[in-house]
Amino acid sequence: MMTEERREKIKKMLFESGRVLVREVSRDLNISEVTIRKDLEALEQRGVLSRVHGGAIITESLVSDKALTEKAHLYADEKERIARRAASMIKKGDVVVLDSGSTTTQIARQIKMLSDVTVITNAVNIATELASSQLSVILTGGNLREKSFSLVGPLAEDSLRHFTANKFFLAVDGIHPEFGLTTPNLQEVRVNQLMMKMSMEIILVADHSKFGRRSMGVISKVGAVDKVITDDKVDTAYLQRLRDIGVEVIVV
Repeated sequence: MMTEERREKIKKMLFESGRVLVREVSRDLNISEVTIRKDLEALEQRGVLSRVHGGAIITESLVSDKALTEKAHLYADEKERIARRAASMIKKGDVVVLDSGSTTTQIARQIKMLSDVTVITNAVNIATELASSQLSVILTGGNLREKSFSLVGPLAEDSLRHFTANKFFLAVDGIHPEFGLTTPNLQEVRVNQLMMKMSMEIILVADHSKFGRRSMGVISKVGAVDKVITDDKVDTAYLQRLRDIGVEVIVV
């Protein structure tokens, strides 16, 4: 098992129970306790957990809201692969919704050369990415969130009520089997819910780090989406849960 793969499994255990014990993780992963302690030290340095006697507890805030510029550097290769697959699903004549996010920004970069496609977005940076393309771009109004470059609030919500779309590519901060799809900002929750309501097909785009995580604001249950595009580092148990509830899973 690769180091990062092992640490992702430890994070999954942590997010599911709120705490982990070195001896239990060592037993479950068949890895020495010395190695597990080193993993916990590395994760503590990233701010994911706090070490305590015999193990660690979760420290990641449910309201943690990283800036888009920071998110863009995390798992960049995985996000690019996901974006390429998402872009391949967009056809001429489609009306597509892209919400704010680093992965949806990658999708925008992948579809610049398309034509006869309309993109509806609440992300100022995505509209800027597509400004010189042949795509028709509709940018919602609203209040600007500096961290995410997204437009939210009553104006954004009202504008979305005037449209329908073929496909909605949704990026979230957390995917949890019990708590659902989540984001730390409650205004983003309302915008995402309207985007889901207006779209015929909902496609979740998320790298492996989002699985098992949760934030404060619940957008929907996981089963509300039609498809999930993710990378090959996701624990297979998560993928099977998605398939069991009727969600199509695409691994890139």
